[in-house]
Amino acid sequence: MRIYTQLKQGQAWIERYRGGSPAFACVLGFTATGLIPGISAAGLTPEDRQYTAIADAEFLASGPQPQPQNALPPLPAGASPVAISRAVVEELNIPLYLFNAGLPQPPTVPTINLGGTPAKCLSQGDALPLATVKHLLEQGLVWGERLGKSSHDYLIIGECVVGGTTTALAILTGLGVDAVGKVNSSHPICNHTQKWELVQAGLQRAGLWEQIPVADPAILVAAVGDPMQIVVAGIAIAASRTKGVILAGGTQMLAVYALMQSVVKAYHINWHPEAVVVGTTRWVAEDPTGKTVELAASIDTVTLLSTELSFATSRYTQLRAYEQGYVKEGMGAGGCAIASSLTAGWNQTQLLQAIEALMARMNYNIG
Repeated sequence: MRIYTQLKQGQAWIERYRGGSPAFACVLGFTATGLIPGISAAGLTPEDRQYTAIADAEFLASGPQPQPQNALPPLPAGASPVAISRAVVEELNIPLYLFNAGLPQPPTVPTINLGGTPAKCLSQGDALPLATVKHLLEQGLVWGERLGKSSHDYLIIGECVVGGTTTALAILTGLGVDAVGKVNSSHPICNHTQKWELVQAGLQRAGLWEQIPVADPAILVAAVGDPMQIVVAGIAIAASRTKGVILAGGTQMLAVYALMQSVVKAYHINWHPEAVVVGTTRWVAEDPTGKTVELAASIDTVTLLSTELSFATSRYTQLRAYEQGYVKEGMGAGGCAIASSLTAGWNQTQLLQAIEALMARMNYNIG
């Protein structure tokens, strides 16, 4: 593991939860932003990207199956990051909670339906009904409290939202964080210009451009967010009162952390910020086409960790593609990799072996 920001706080968090047992909550959502041509590499085509979260959830819950109901979508390069998460969850027997925050089709594995809806494209400035956002926040707080009462020492919270780094840029911008040119993407070279044009359009159409920083986070999410963001914010706020929390992701989870700060301030909710860290992959933290560490440093009190996992020596071209900047993160991959070291003491070799063993069962060819 490597700590990039808030070094003392990060070290204290690691020492407190080292050897502890985790549970994994993964929140699935959807934004029509993900259907825009070229916006994301998490699926070759817009049609593929409609099913990415559903296929990833099926694989995370069930592992490789001879005839999956929804096969993992083809990618321009690389393999889905859910392979990393599944390898850790399976080997360490980590309890899994899958939440449907708002998907266009019903999942093929059991999920906890939170009564959300898919978001419209953020460029419209009308992504979600305000009542839905408030409902999802309440659901997040309820489930965070429930998970906070479990016997586990810390909670990993992952996500799957195709197009979510663009909604993350929108939320960060709306909260007054200078995030332009700093976010990541699933592309090897981040499409900053495309993202920024969409964000400006959405905030202007919502009438929020002149109100930045937007005081009411629910109004901001309703305008330009996605359903995952407010759910994860609620879960993490409530769980932080009794548990350690890894927000497992990169740009999207930095946006969630900033959203949490706004939520507790706007609605006078108690939380323990020192219990929450953002945990991602080295490919995100050190992405030369983004500025993840600089972005984290500009968000007060957030601790950014990453796994030092490398695929440079992998036998699989699909994994080595990560070293060329493809995929990078998703489905809690970085947080699960951190947990393998934190809880089980795994080193790089052990983690890579577990992932490659899963790749073999997925019938990927070595090469």
